[in-house]
Amino acid sequence: MKALHTSTVTSRGGRQGGVRSSDGSLDLELKRPPDPTGTNPEALFAAAYAAWFEGAFRLAARDAGRELTNVAITVRVTLNVRDARVFDLSVEIHVQADGLGSAETESLMATAHQICPYSRAVRGNVEVQLFAEAWQTQ
Repeated sequence: MKALHTSTVTSRGGRQGGVRSSDGSLDLELKRPPDPTGTNPEALFAAAYAAWFEGAFRLAARDAGRELTNVAITVRVTLNVRDARVFDLSVEIHVQADGLGSAETESLMATAHQICPYSRAVRGNVEVQLFAEAWQTQ
């Protein structure tokens, strides 16, 4: 395996602290929901997953001979609790792709889900549901 990039982020204070990247490009205060004065780890994970899944979706489309202009990926990450000290995540990925029908969107989503590094990282450990949605003008 060949490393392409490494990012380093340090957390101080956990869910009520902050995170900062070694290069300073990320510097965020963390708060527990529903406190709107900071973000939370679930939102950070959702943002990263959405960005990567869109890249994988566009790659799958390009491999299928489709050039996409408008794509929107919405990822919902839910923190679940099984008992007092066991927490799990679940993920919903909602895809809107202008110019694609639902069957084609679903097919490309399935391919993207196989190649996306976040999907691969959580496979077998996190429930992930995929949803194809009609394109809506944003």
